[in-house]
Amino acid sequence: MRWLIALIVLVVGTISPASAQARDLFAQMQDDRGLVVLMRHAIAPGGGDPAGFTLGDCSTQRQLSAQGRSQARAIGKQFRSQEIPIAGVRSSRWCRAVDTATLLGLGKVRTSSALDSVFTASDQVANRKKQQTEKIIRDHRDKSGVLILVGHQANIIDLTGIAPDSGGAVVVKADASGRIRVIGQLAPPDF
Repeated sequence: MRWLIALIVLVVGTISPASAQARDLFAQMQDDRGLVVLMRHAIAPGGGDPAGFTLGDCSTQRQLSAQGRSQARAIGKQFRSQEIPIAGVRSSRWCRAVDTATLLGLGKVRTSSALDSVFTASDQVANRKKQQTEKIIRDHRDKSGVLILVGHQANIIDLTGIAPDSGGAVVVKADASGRIRVIGQLAPPDF
């Protein structure tokens, strides 16, 4: 019996902080201005892109799996159930990011080359995309509603130092001086 109680305490102790953080972040997203969600695309098996990758041809790219499509829908449902005001949804031009952003069902999706994957990009290109994304975040600083930017893990790492799982997100905000601060992380929801 003691082992069962210890197991329950361990499981509850493991789940509660993440759930509490998610509740706090969603509450903040309902009221605060200037929040930006840097979301990694949903589950797309593999890593990087196959040889012969072409930006305009989805058949040459990694695609969302059926699980990834379900995950993207569940993320959108979570935002809607929390009544999060959405200021806009932007996406990398990679098909798996566009599909994730579209399946969220949170509004019209605009693509932005600033959010394109830097996984194999030169340092110069990666730095330019980072600066462009930082500008997007700064430009949203005093605006109401949450701006969702759907992109890639490598880009999010460059911006925040955090590597979210597929469908995971890092919530950020530019402060008055323009510095980008991490507010918290959102794990992908169970679906």
